[in-house]
Amino acid sequence: MSEQTTRPLAQTVIGEGEGRPVVFCHGLLGRGRNFTGIAKALQPEFRCVLLDMPDHGRSPWTDRIDYATAADLLVQQLRVLAVDGPVHLVGHSMGGKTAMTAALAAPDLVDRLVVVDISPTGSGEVSQFEHLLSALLELDLGAITSHGQADRMLATAVDSPALRGFLLQNLRRDPATQAFGWQPNLEVLLRDLDVVTGDIPHQDRTFEGPVLWIAGGDSPYIATEHEGPMRALFPRTVQVTVKGAGHWVHSEQPDAFTATLRHFLRHS
Repeated sequence: MSEQTTRPLAQTVIGEGEGRPVVFCHGLLGRGRNFTGIAKALQPEFRCVLLDMPDHGRSPWTDRIDYATAADLLVQQLRVLAVDGPVHLVGHSMGGKTAMTAALAAPDLVDRLVVVDISPTGSGEVSQFEHLLSALLELDLGAITSHGQADRMLATAVDSPALRGFLLQNLRRDPATQAFGWQPNLEVLLRDLDVVTGDIPHQDRTFEGPVLWIAGGDSPYIATEHEGPMRALFPRTVQVTVKGAGHWVHSEQPDAFTATLRHFLRHS
């Protein structure tokens, strides 16, 4: 583990609920604050902790993408957050794979696990993210003077304004130099994309706690063939499909997502 990864993961805390903390892990090219709306909707009942995953946001970079390493960093954070007992852990996509790996490695730290639109096996969606990562790396940051200009430059490669907005949240201006730079470790993420979209390490472990597996009704990321591997590792899995949602379930159907999450955390 490099010196960069000795720093804790960056986090944002929303709420002061007295129950177990709800810890959120975002997906590829996201950041913890993507769950701000969900966390606010869970108030005042829950204390929510929004983490920046390794190689994203304000969290440390790693030398290579590896779910075991990412899960180890997450477990270190959970040991601090779980001082009064195990936490509820929520992970979307890449964050879901990291959360699954952490729950298998340290089940004593996780009370309930929520996995959003991803399975423990390979997703096979390399080409989409390869295109997005490459498009970001091809932007000439030295020629950019504003986010608006970056948006116009990216429009030739990414035609969706909403997706461009999601990607460009990662573009940050250095207060000292005024130069733009990327918060995520784009080059390493692109190089190791097959690991990001591959199987999680599990060493034949199982997590015996309650698991909510949320799928987007219009998303290809959870298929029938994923059910066997999921239930082998997480035998107490309950699957819910949210209609009218693609891969980013929590942003496309926030009300349905929040209601489903709240019910699971209260009643499982």
